[in-house]
Amino acid sequence: MATEPLPINTFPSMTHGVRIMNIFRLLASTLLTLPLVASAAPELNVGALYDYIDGDKSTLLKRVRNSGDTTAFVKVSVAELVYDATGVAREIVTDGLPLEQRGLVASPARLIVPAQGMQAVRLLYRGSREQERYFRLRFVPVLPEQGDGFMVDEQEAEKYRDSLKAGVNLLAGYGSLLFVRPAETRYQTHVGRAGGQLTVVNQGNATVVLDHFRLCQAAGQKCGPATKHHILPGRTRQFDGQVGKVHQLELIEGGNAKAMVVEG
Repeated sequence: MATEPLPINTFPSMTHGVRIMNIFRLLASTLLTLPLVASAAPELNVGALYDYIDGDKSTLLKRVRNSGDTTAFVKVSVAELVYDATGVAREIVTDGLPLEQRGLVASPARLIVPAQGMQAVRLLYRGSREQERYFRLRFVPVLPEQGDGFMVDEQEAEKYRDSLKAGVNLLAGYGSLLFVRPAETRYQTHVGRAGGQLTVVNQGNATVVLDHFRLCQAAGQKCGPATKHHILPGRTRQFDGQVGKVHQLELIEGGNAKAMVVEG
């Protein structure tokens, strides 16, 4: 059973913090002493590639599963995506900033996920809610080293590294995107089609999602592969099609979903 996250304004005492560090060190040491297969490697699953924090919420619990046959030591990093007027994103790494300057905090930032096991990271948003904000999360399996936050000594770290004969190149990282909606979320989406071309205009202040998006001969008939698209606030997106065919999609505005078949 997953442990419930601490309340937002609750901070553990120093004694509690020392106890947590001791438990963390004991867990790392115990997992490193388990027998490992020569070709063993962790295999992570971070769940959904897109996550959303609603305007009236500030936390999200994200689960990280390891279906591999050896322990995964995972570093969690956070970067904010800032879009310019042309829609090009600039990535700002926030991990090295003081806590009070981070819009989003991932806790813990180090995970030890046992083979066939699961751990959870809590995402806490602390920034402004005047407009929507975007973050990229990375979950990167690493080879632990002494002093890197995993509470393992050099002998234990070397034993783990030696067990992964394939080396660090096979420790693939995984990423996801987080959308933090504004406090006063407003949706206003226009969907139109002319000459076979579909136009979607987002005049609201939060991202809308076009899910199960397909070009079909008719509703539900002879459809192409389904795709998923995010339309940021203030953006217009056009999709090519063919006269005589239809666009079929599900328009998602926050918690509301509407199935649509658009002709024209």
